[in-house]
Amino acid sequence: MSQFSSYFEAARQASRHTVTIGAARTQAILNDLADALVAQTDAIVAANASDLARMDKASPLYDRLLLTRDRIAAIAADVRKVASLEAPVGEVVESHTADNGLNFRKVRVPLGVVGVIYEARPNVTVDVASLCIRSGNVAMLKGGRDADDSNRKLVEIIRNVLGRHGVDTDTVQLLPSCHEAAEALMNAVGFVDVLIPRGSQRLIQAVRQQAKVPVIETGASIVHTYFDAAGNAEMAARVVCNAKTRRVSVCNALDCLIVHRSRLADLPLICSPLADKGVELLADAEAFESLSASYPPRLLKRSTEADYDVEFLSLRMSIRTVGDIDEALEHIYRHSMKHSEAIITDDPQAAARFLNEVDAAAVYVNASTAFTDGAQFGLGAEIGISTQKLHARGPMALRELTSYKWQVTGSGQTRPA
Repeated sequence: MSQFSSYFEAARQASRHTVTIGAARTQAILNDLADALVAQTDAIVAANASDLARMDKASPLYDRLLLTRDRIAAIAADVRKVASLEAPVGEVVESHTADNGLNFRKVRVPLGVVGVIYEARPNVTVDVASLCIRSGNVAMLKGGRDADDSNRKLVEIIRNVLGRHGVDTDTVQLLPSCHEAAEALMNAVGFVDVLIPRGSQRLIQAVRQQAKVPVIETGASIVHTYFDAAGNAEMAARVVCNAKTRRVSVCNALDCLIVHRSRLADLPLICSPLADKGVELLADAEAFESLSASYPPRLLKRSTEADYDVEFLSLRMSIRTVGDIDEALEHIYRHSMKHSEAIITDDPQAAARFLNEVDAAAVYVNASTAFTDGAQFGLGAEIGISTQKLHARGPMALRELTSYKWQVTGSGQTRPA
């Protein structure tokens, strides 16, 4: 780790002081950062163009990598939203005074140095930095080679803003994009308090298996929507199309539509908007038969069992026919990665069962899974969507980037022998 030791030592030193920056200053820093991002849009787009030139447009990562003027404006708006939210550090979670007069306070504190390994998503650079700044943490970023020019321009802007406000610029650091840096980050025991991988299932599994520092799993998903016997077909057509095609390369995008057998006649209506978007359907025998007369033949194929274990991140979607909600729940149980799952139904009992029995970070009734996003949840932005159960689950933002400590105040009390 010696090649990168200066990065980690600088981050650890910076973390000693971030907690003292204060809510007013972090708010000012983030508002200035939002202004700087907008002001330097042309420079960011130019850096991003050099990254895009190296990537195949057919890659599912291309859309994730792309930064447009509108996307940069949206990123800046998210930064302003984070700035407007209450800073969590110093919040008293609970307090009580014991019979002996000792006062116990459980107080929110930063996690410390937050490492993030991510792929071709330069928006993550700003999201993580803004959330870490507002929550008193140090951000140790390790982006992929595909987005290196974009990430370096964004971090340059962030560090310049920090410097103008008299804050240690090592509060936000970007490691080299090489594999060696990722290995060093995963093994930075004593320097990195938590590591969050964001990207493909392969990346997340690699980090989980190799890291010696604590890891929070995020991102990878196989997302289902179940169209129930009591579902509204017109609603399903809107919701399914949005969940599948709004952004095909993101983790909340729909992968598998589950259809109650009694509603197969509605499948052509539900899937019609998908045909307009060019979605290739991998359907089981019953769904294939239902769609064969209406869906474009070049976009309709028979599914294999392996298709139900794929996070597509593209204009492809599988379809499974089931006989009842129990069978739908069983399919989700066997194939879900516990990210986002949805049901479309007008049956309150079916909705209640789905909400209670599906084990996922976000569970929806009559809504698109595209809403699994920190900003949509009112969190301003997200550092990731946790699919595990320890510490945090679902979109992680300011509060999820804190732990707590006990502050105990006395007046000379001693404990009896």
